[in-house]
Amino acid sequence: MKLVLDTNIYCDFAEGIAQTVDILADLGQTLFLPAIVIGELSYGFMKGSRRAANERKIDEIIQLLEIQIVDVTRSVASKYGLIYLSLVQKGRKIPLNDVWIAACCMEVGGTLLTRDHHFEHVDQIDKIILT
Repeated sequence: MKLVLDTNIYCDFAEGIAQTVDILADLGQTLFLPAIVIGELSYGFMKGSRRAANERKIDEIIQLLEIQIVDVTRSVASKYGLIYLSLVQKGRKIPLNDVWIAACCMEVGGTLLTRDHHFEHVDQIDKIILT
């Protein structure tokens, strides 16, 4: 299965949360990380006291798990517009970064792995929402 990792899933994996580690091992044939997630993580690293260690760790995890980065392209931007319009028409707004993450997921035809329940309103992607 193609799994696209949300920010909270990367954090869970980096912390060694068993449920997340097991799901990635069992289901993650190919793993993707949207560039937007890296941006959110970078912001958190910059605010914290362990920036260098966290940056090394993400690089190690990306390499170890052979994670592919999903960049924002023209195609992803079009998917963002489609998803955002759909959400607005339903009266269901979600954080804008999460619309971008969903667009990256749609781009690669993956299944989003997340803990954020507001992704339930994004009809254009498959998702696994952990509790």
